[in-house]
This record gives sequence, C-alpha cells and structure tokens, in this order.
Amino acid sequence: MGTRGAFTVTVTKEDLVFAAAHFITFAGHRCETLHGHNYRAGVQVEGGIDPESWFVLDFAALKRLMRRLTDELDHRVLLPRDNPKLAIAERDGSVHVAFDGQPRYVFPARDCVILPIPNTTVEMLAQYLTRRVRAELDGVQITAIELEVEENFGQSASYREALD
Repeated sequence: MGTRGAFTVTVTKEDLVFAAAHFITFAGHRCETLHGHNYRAGVQVEGGIDPESWFVLDFAALKRLMRRLTDELDHRVLLPRDNPKLAIAERDGSVHVAFDGQPRYVFPARDCVILPIPNTTVEMLAQYLTRRVRAELDGVQITAIELEVEENFGQSASYREALD
C-alpha cells in the first residue's frame, strides 16, 4: 500500500486585515443597519512540491497577493451587487442603494466596492476572496484553496475550493 500525502501552505499574518462597513439582508425582508468590522483574512493553499524550488508556493508571493486583495476592501463600504433585494446604481460620482424599492443610502463612489456576491456575509466574502486567489494563481499547480474571513474575534467563516 502506498503513502498518500499533501502539502499545505498557510498565511495568516497580522497585516492581512481590512476595516470595512457593510450591512446584510436577512430572510423576511429585513435589512440590518450599516456598521463596520475589522476583518482578518487567512489562506491555505494545498498542492504538490515544485521539483526545482521544493515548495508549493512562495510565502512572499502569497502574502503580497493577500495584502493586495485585502487592501482593495480596506476602508470601503462593501456592497453586494447580486442581492435581489437591493438596487445599486452609480451616478454622478455617488453610489445609490435602495432596499426593497426604497432609497436607503448614498455613498461617494470612491468609498465603495461593489462585489459580485449576493450578500456581504463573511461566508460570501470568504468565497469571493478564494475565487480571486484562484484566478491570481492560475497556472500554479495547486489542488485546493481554503480561505477564512474573521469579522470579530472568534467569529469567522471559511470557504474551501478543490481544484481539478
């Protein structure tokens, strides 16, 4: 019987953080109030050993990638583009958000990130960031990515994606 194994590279640095405002919509047509979190992100990448470098992925490259992705969200209002209860429109340098047909918020466009997700929950943020990491690592021989987003100490969600 042969031995099966896998290598995992993990990056959870103290500077992989972003402070952002958001709100989520709940079942029953309820929208919570705007509030913020100091989020923290960590990533695990699984794959085979490169025969020339003897590592799965260079830690420095993975840290740079994660810093860039978290910087994109830092000090922004996170808005879910694909939420059926919200209408988000950008005009004249502002982002207008209506909930259930009623105007709710107007933000400066430069302060917003409109994300291709249905809600700005930590679950959806983890999935979004995982997919961004996967796209950025296209061509690197990895078998899985798992990314965790923490919104408060002890409150987090992870998303794991196995790759073909």
